Amino acid sequence: MKMTDRIENITLPNNSAKIKAHEEWSTIAKPLGSFGKLEYIIEKIAGIQGTEYVDISKRTAVIMCADNGVVEEGVSQVTSEVTAICAVEIAEGRSNINAVAEEFNIDVLTVDIGIKDDYDCSKIIDRKIARGTKNICYNWAMSKSDVNKAICIGMDIIKELKENGTKIVIAGEMGIGNTTTAAAVASAVLNLSAESVTTRGAGLSYEAFERKIDTVDYAVRMRKPDRDSGVDVLAKLGGFDIAGMAGLFLGGAYYKLPVIIDGLISSAAAVIAYKMNPKVAEYMIPSHYPGKTGKLLLESIGLEPVIDGGLRLGEGTGGALLVPLLDGALALYRNSHRFDDINIDRYREQQ
Repeated sequence: MKMTDRIENITLPNNSAKIKAHEEWSTIAKPLGSFGKLEYIIEKIAGIQGTEYVDISKRTAVIMCADNGVVEEGVSQVTSEVTAICAVEIAEGRSNINAVAEEFNIDVLTVDIGIKDDYDCSKIIDRKIARGTKNICYNWAMSKSDVNKAICIGMDIIKELKENGTKIVIAGEMGIGNTTTAAAVASAVLNLSAESVTTRGAGLSYEAFERKIDTVDYAVRMRKPDRDSGVDVLAKLGGFDIAGMAGLFLGGAYYKLPVIIDGLISSAAAVIAYKMNPKVAEYMIPSHYPGKTGKLLLESIGLEPVIDGGLRLGEGTGGALLVPLLDGALALYRNSHRFDDINIDRYREQQ
């Protein structure tokens, strides 16, 4: 099925299952709503899965890896060759996301959607569209055709994961320069100045940070994206990793699979997906507050994360940290004593 057909045919989750999950929470012998946002997320997943018997036992982190031509502007401490090196480390199970994922029984898929340099690793899933994007200061990042390819790759990965039994997905990334492209996307979609949305990334010097702000400002002014068109913003300012993650979110909505948002770059992808079909927000699970810019992005689509820990590592690590919290919530949801079991009257909503 064509990308546009799938996106247009996204439907809302099963509200009946969501209501049943809410009612199930009310039977547990505890104050109403006392597990906070975690209760709402379990209800949300129930709606997505179409049953109050929520199951997140098989979970997968998908790490979209790609390079960005804007690195030529000196907006990063390191060069593009680091993307390929880190992608190999993730695929071989030695990186940051792997350490966290192993602890919480999360599978990790490493996807080359646009790595610039060569590497020797058969464990990386090859979905390369091109060897990185173009420099957004002088060109569109990619063609609209390539945007569509990247989104389709993300959607197709979700389809495959759903067929293989995955119950929840984490959208992660690896790509040198992608905090710059994410800032450019944020500046465009939020209609805010480059200075207000650009971050230091991996710890730039003051001089390099000022150069990064100027780069984002110049790129947005020169490319003049249509802020209401996710495809146009991606083509002019984005990256293959952001486009691929947008595809994960859209695929999650179409194939009824919850997808966890990680950090800044993942949040930028979530907003792009929302621009393409607002119903996708009902299938996205925000994990943590990814700094000021990420917070603004998530707020713009009505999402509020659980974790406020100053996390900014990327690779899906913040999203992975939400998983044990959801496991804990499900343990309570499934196994704790009920009011009826101990002959106590239920709490009631007060008017």
